[in-house]
Amino acid sequence: MAIHVTDATFDEVVIKSDKLVMVDFWAEWCGPCRMVGPIVEQLGDEYPGNLVASKLDVDSNPTIARKYKVMNIPTILFFKNGEQVDKIVGAVPKSKLEQIIQKHV
Repeated sequence: MAIHVTDATFDEVVIKSDKLVMVDFWAEWCGPCRMVGPIVEQLGDEYPGNLVASKLDVDSNPTIARKYKVMNIPTILFFKNGEQVDKIVGAVPKSKLEQIIQKHV
């Protein structure tokens, strides 16, 4: 499962978390985003104690997307202890996301 975050809830859900947080920056109209979305959901279920999987719709929440310079979607940012620790741009296979998760948990 992935938590839907907004500009208003980003700090509470992502920055203040004591777990690794994966944020999927996406939009409804983005084809590659629809391919990555289910993978983000799966990973949230597979790492429940170590990972917070979240999604942020860039059309509805442009402030956070601008703050982190998200220029292309899908972009997946990883945060740990309130700091960005990794970034993936574009649709990637589940194994690539798992490698990053394993590196940081």
